[in-house]
Amino acid sequence: MDAQEKRNIVIVGGGIIGCSVAYFLTRHPKFNPALHTVTLLEATSIAAGASGKAGGLLALWAYPKSIVPLSYRLHKELADEHNGAERWGYRRLGCGSISAIVREKDLDARTSKPPPPPQTSSDADGELPIQSTLKEETTKDWEKLPKQDDNATALLQDSPLPKDLDWIDGNLVQFYEEMGSPGATETAQVHPFHFTNAMADLAKEKGVDIRLRAKVTKISQGPSGTHTVKYEDRDTGTVHSIDDATDVVVAAGPWTGKLLPRTRIETLRAHSVVFEADVSPYAVFTDIQLPASYVPEHRKEQGQKRRHKGSVDPEIYARPFGEVYACGETDTQVPLPATADLVEVNESQCDDLIAYIGTISPTLAAAPVKARQACYLPQHIRFGEQRNPLVGPTSVPGLWVAAGHTCWGIQNGPGTGYLMAGMLFGDEVDGEVAKLDPRKFKV
Repeated sequence: MDAQEKRNIVIVGGGIIGCSVAYFLTRHPKFNPALHTVTLLEATSIAAGASGKAGGLLALWAYPKSIVPLSYRLHKELADEHNGAERWGYRRLGCGSISAIVREKDLDARTSKPPPPPQTSSDADGELPIQSTLKEETTKDWEKLPKQDDNATALLQDSPLPKDLDWIDGNLVQFYEEMGSPGATETAQVHPFHFTNAMADLAKEKGVDIRLRAKVTKISQGPSGTHTVKYEDRDTGTVHSIDDATDVVVAAGPWTGKLLPRTRIETLRAHSVVFEADVSPYAVFTDIQLPASYVPEHRKEQGQKRRHKGSVDPEIYARPFGEVYACGETDTQVPLPATADLVEVNESQCDDLIAYIGTISPTLAAAPVKARQACYLPQHIRFGEQRNPLVGPTSVPGLWVAAGHTCWGIQNGPGTGYLMAGMLFGDEVDGEVAKLDPRKFKV
């Protein structure tokens, strides 16, 4: 890209990847607001999908290795520059894995708190939330989130349960293993919703035109080499067109595969809950062995059996601003909807998560639940296997992709945005980053 030529750059997607690309474009040394315009189109609102419903964990042992160290460093630099500790809750935290055995006598000794009934009143937008139909489900093995992979497990090291990790019942814990080097864990966190919105606001301050409820329906290339991006204004139903886009960056997360099928971006749905609780800063991966007789109260009331077999593996993240976030297994039961605000939430799956966590944490068992939610994670799939994200130019000049980050989108958002901005302005990339080039996968 010639920095002295006029460029009209369109970014599709208002999640952490799209907002990071917008931010770093406006901070690039070659960016000239007199020559370069940046427009970001988002079908719903900023961080409406996984970027607003993630845990916010940052780790040097994440993947892919070609982006992680850069992105981890950029997170700290961004926090230092923009008061991230207060603005989006950037902080270091402990991170480890526990194995717990819950026995019948442990449950009998504790007065369980049933989850509140499903919401029936109108939400803030005046629309009734989607309610899932409870039905008998056969037992199944818990399906782990992608964070709990073999590479991460290999970094675990024995250590005693930290004294300040007092919101887990230590009597049930068989062992605690710290992630990284004992005493110097290489983990931090942000509140993902606040972080993504802050990146969008900072980009907007530098002139980025952010258009919300703008659902992109088609991207096409004209004879002059520029692109036409058509989008629907979801409030009016009017179709608009940007006809002179010199560059289009598709960073639409799980919806990338809908706009560009050849990217083979597929999806996983993940449920999560948010508790109102102010606890010590730890991210905890769990392995909870439950007694054979245990059935969560909400399923007992429905005359159902337990959905999962003997062990479950929820992830729990203490977060800033008085929250604790917990996420459950993944599933592919419900197809990806047209937009993030139409994602279906299975209330019963959320209640399972609340119940399982309550067996090992009296603190969280008694805490109010402020959100039950679900989102879709974008995966780059080739030959049935998960691959690294796609970051870079496609075989179509001026068409770029930044998607497929699975559960590490928040961690790798700044690094991806920094690299994409550099590519758009003609910077060289090293060999490791070049491995993410979409053209290597015939995109």
